[in-house]
Amino acid sequence: MARGDYYEDGELSKDRCPRCEDAFLADHSDRQHCGRCGYTEWK
Repeated sequence: MARGDYYEDGELSKDRCPRCEDAFLADHSDRQHCGRCGYTEWK
């Protein structure tokens, strides 16, 4: 998926990783996960 697909009306629609600040968090049913550094936020 292209990075431009994460923007809606000029605003970012996905959360960024607080550790990497460059990668997006993958949205799973029970968590958000960064594939680059392994950071996980549980819902």
